[in-house]
Amino acid sequence: ACAPEILRIALEVKPDQATLVPEKREELTTEGGLDVAGQKERVREVVSKLREAGIAVSLFIDPQPHQIEAAAELGVEAVELHTGGYANAKGPAAEQESAVLRSASALVHERGLVLHAGHGLNYRNVQPVAAIPHMHELNIGHSIVARAVLVGMTQAVREMKQLMVSAATAPTAATA
Repeated sequence: ACAPEILRIALEVKPDQATLVPEKREELTTEGGLDVAGQKERVREVVSKLREAGIAVSLFIDPQPHQIEAAAELGVEAVELHTGGYANAKGPAAEQESAVLRSASALVHERGLVLHAGHGLNYRNVQPVAAIPHMHELNIGHSIVARAVLVGMTQAVREMKQLMVSAATAPTAATA
């Protein structure tokens, strides 16, 4: 999340938004959220540099209250809740993980942060997450690209968008 080379590139390129994620050598995928609470000063320094450059900052964190509170204290614009626990859960555990996400999402909104989510979401599990009130952005890559191999990128994106929009506008979405 705080590698000097990545920070240098971000400050040079100046994207509209940068999402800080945990970084491990030779990491292929993110297995958990950034420990903002445990690395608050280190993360604060990077957040400050990015924001001074006019770059909005999001933090990829686990859906835990202490991580959300730490993110809010740093003054970031958004958080992306790690949905891996939900995506990997089956049966009753999936409903429990969904409840964790809904509760965390409510806290994100209460703290005035923009709500994003992602990791492990696919065509079969995206709708309950898309239906969470105040969900602004879902980050989904692997599932869409894998589907695109079969149906093309345009159709794969169209199908995912349809699932997300229908979930977000369903009558039960407001009560989730």
